[in-house]
Amino acid sequence: MNKTLTDDTLATTRRGFLAGSGATALTLSFTLPSTSRAATANAASDFVPNAWLRITADGEVTILCGSAEMGQGVLTAIPMMIAEELDADWRRVRVEQAPVDKAYNNPAFQMQATGGSTTVRGHWEVVRKAGAAARAMLVAAAAEQWKTTPDKCRTQVGRVHHADGRSLRYGELVALAAKQTPPANPPLKAAKDFKLIGQPLLRLDTPGKTDGSTKFGIDVNLPGMLVAVMLRSPLPGVKPGTVDDAAAKAVKGVKQVISLPSGVAVLASGYWAAKKGRDALKVSWDWGDKAGLSSAKISQQLREAAATPGAVAKTEGDAAAQQPPKRVDAVYEAPYLAHACMEPMNCTAWVKGEEVEIWAGTQSQGPLQGILSQVASVQPGKVKVHTMMLGGGFGRRFAPDFVIDATLLSKIAAAPVKLIYTREDDMAAGYFRPAAVTRFSGGVDAAGKPVLFTASVASPSIMAASGFMKIPESGVDSFAVEGIADHPYDIPHQRISYARAEPGPQVWFWRSVGHSQNSFFMEGFIDELAHAAGKDPFEFRRGLLGKSPRHLKVLELAAQKAGWGKPLPAGRHRGIAVVSSFGSVVAEVAEVSVAKDGTPTVHRVVAAVDCGQVVNPEIIHRQIEGSVVFGLTAALYGQITYKDGQVEQGNFHNYPLMRFNEMPRVEVHIVPSTDAPGGIGEPGTPPIAPAVANAIFAATGKRLRSLPFDTVALKTA
Repeated sequence: MNKTLTDDTLATTRRGFLAGSGATALTLSFTLPSTSRAATANAASDFVPNAWLRITADGEVTILCGSAEMGQGVLTAIPMMIAEELDADWRRVRVEQAPVDKAYNNPAFQMQATGGSTTVRGHWEVVRKAGAAARAMLVAAAAEQWKTTPDKCRTQVGRVHHADGRSLRYGELVALAAKQTPPANPPLKAAKDFKLIGQPLLRLDTPGKTDGSTKFGIDVNLPGMLVAVMLRSPLPGVKPGTVDDAAAKAVKGVKQVISLPSGVAVLASGYWAAKKGRDALKVSWDWGDKAGLSSAKISQQLREAAATPGAVAKTEGDAAAQQPPKRVDAVYEAPYLAHACMEPMNCTAWVKGEEVEIWAGTQSQGPLQGILSQVASVQPGKVKVHTMMLGGGFGRRFAPDFVIDATLLSKIAAAPVKLIYTREDDMAAGYFRPAAVTRFSGGVDAAGKPVLFTASVASPSIMAASGFMKIPESGVDSFAVEGIADHPYDIPHQRISYARAEPGPQVWFWRSVGHSQNSFFMEGFIDELAHAAGKDPFEFRRGLLGKSPRHLKVLELAAQKAGWGKPLPAGRHRGIAVVSSFGSVVAEVAEVSVAKDGTPTVHRVVAAVDCGQVVNPEIIHRQIEGSVVFGLTAALYGQITYKDGQVEQGNFHNYPLMRFNEMPRVEVHIVPSTDAPGGIGEPGTPPIAPAVANAIFAATGKRLRSLPFDTVALKTA
């Protein structure tokens, strides 16, 4: 029999997502967390000074990391910060994924979650103090054993040394150190004294990924487990109507068919049986007013919204009164985008009476405890979350949909269930980067100085879609205008507004969020103003950054390293862009040529990065390189389009990624800094699309104002 779950069962589930945890501002707390279950899980003889680390009698140091690892390097960065203050022997440092526990709440969110490029900058002082406290306790233990005072002792590479030459390994001190009182506010090292922080140390997660011992969510197997594949709703609010599951149930291995508000699931003994059964389903959808959605209608709705006054996000001077002698008007547009994680969405859930256990690559393991307690009607403390390695996240795995559905299916089926979305499923009804349209108007005076800048942004609201944020009374979704409302350029008369438009598809956080499309819009339009002023794009920006010295320094470094103004091989041209996001500033110069058929080739990208204090420069290089790939893929190919209410893309054959042979040479130059760290997982993505588009303009004289790039428009005879 086809089992059905109604919306009533889920009435409070999604509303409860991150309930009470909507803080997005970076707020640091220096109170050391108490010992967690993971930290106390080993022998009683271990030294467990706080939730973040333990030291065994043989001197091995285990660091607990509460953030999810999705390639950004947190399983190395967090241990480096703790080991630095601990003066640990890096060769003896290991890392484990922490359980769900308030001790591991991300200070940026006040919950245990990973996103917004916040792990390092959010934990910068918190985890270092954890290491410093442990070091102080080890020193106190050695001083007690030697019957001396701590000031006569120092630490180095996993040992406490006495002034008279004696020394003890940390492992020899664990029993006595465990009896010491943790210091309330241990002092931290000055940057000049760092030994590990700032070094290109090898990543701790690489060996397990290389030898296959690391387990991703999709690798989980449990005794008696069923595998589920869903025919998912094509749009939010579109529910299954009639379901004919006779052919599905006839597939060998199919055990159950279950209807949820989000779609119809086929549960089987294995993945291929479940998929074959799902493909045999005959479902009619209750479309309501959502039928007939198309990309043309989406574009029209966004363009009409952008033409309205909108809610004011920023105003300076008197933009309405300006009549500059040279005026530029432009409309920029970007499509919906899928995250296209290499590991498709999956979760294994096991509802066992009053307990729930899940295995998932998730960015929001803390909030999931509360969500799943409502889904399964159990106490939050009875929900155990195993954070698996993530095969790509980019914001998609912050969403709870696949975890909720897996838990519901397990509860109904009374068995452990691994739910797997096919890539086609995820693209067809996934959580997308919002489509957006922005209308710009600007002008320069007779001397070529910009005096007017207005922008009217129209897009769906991520804040509203999140389920845990509210659009403020101003009516401005901050994600929708970031990258434009907070631009660094000194222009006296400005007005920036936001008009919310909701064509229908589910929107969500996507790598670099609003900056991803808005920086393309903003930096493209700034180039247009430079052209109207008759000025070099680099020099034009330089002249507007007098009040933004950090941006200026990064811009100048990128231009210098790229050889801005120096001759290039025939047919090649440069474009430049500078963007501040997630606490860091990145400028990129793209070197581009355009073939006669309109195909652009990006030969070289030079990036300059100011991300504050560097923890591991090699991770920064890799993140910028990866961000360039991610951003270029979107600029060259990325788009989710609709026809008759359905997504037209399904897999990499019609949602292509960059290939190896298309990859430019990427050079990364880091601005030395001892300021607190900024983010690095996302800031490299926003500048690449405008840098390439601006280079294309330099090469062809044709201005590209929409994504992905229209190569047909670039064709030459």
